[in-house]
Amino acid sequence: MARTQATGKVTGPDRSAAGLLGRALGRLGRAGGLVFLLAGLALSGYGAYEGAYTAGWAGTHGTLTVQQCEVSYPNNASRSSRKNRRPVRCEGTFVADGGTNTDPKAAVQVRQRYAQGTELSVQQTEPPTAAGASDADYVQSGTDRAWRWFGAFFGGWVLTGLGVFCLATGFAPFGRSRISFDAAWEAAGRGVTRAAVIGMIGVGLVGAGVCFLVSYFF
Repeated sequence: MARTQATGKVTGPDRSAAGLLGRALGRLGRAGGLVFLLAGLALSGYGAYEGAYTAGWAGTHGTLTVQQCEVSYPNNASRSSRKNRRPVRCEGTFVADGGTNTDPKAAVQVRQRYAQGTELSVQQTEPPTAAGASDADYVQSGTDRAWRWFGAFFGGWVLTGLGVFCLATGFAPFGRSRISFDAAWEAAGRGVTRAAVIGMIGVGLVGAGVCFLVSYFF
């Protein structure tokens, strides 16, 4: 029975079920925090990686002279994605600054078509594996693109901060939570968790905002 007839008090089985539910929701909160944490780290890492190349800090800078550009949609792309996304592949000859190396089979993904003979500023991220191979990797370089990637890097800090908060307190970022936000926030203030979370989210928001704002001036 869930309750006694005389007192209406909850018996042992119900308390046990409530405890199991609470522990399950606690694990859900920490699982959600782990997802946020991993997503934040991945976003920051990828943003830093791409930003370093598009800014010209890594790889080999040079010019790709366009021979042809073509648009190719994935076979499983939906109508909306076909309308909003135009993956363009431009092929041509890459010449590194100073003429140190060339690649007549270079190709780069860009956002729009370019006329034959257009010179694109690109960064070679990976050289060809062999002479005459067409497997080198390139990204279109540019200050505006670099700032946007750095904005993504800082955006990852926000997700990482949320992940740390949920992992440390058990607060579930979605669905029903075993612990309320107010209680979780109070618990986070007993150590360094709250300061770390505020620092990561604050730096992430400010950094991402500044990077995306600056990117529009280039």
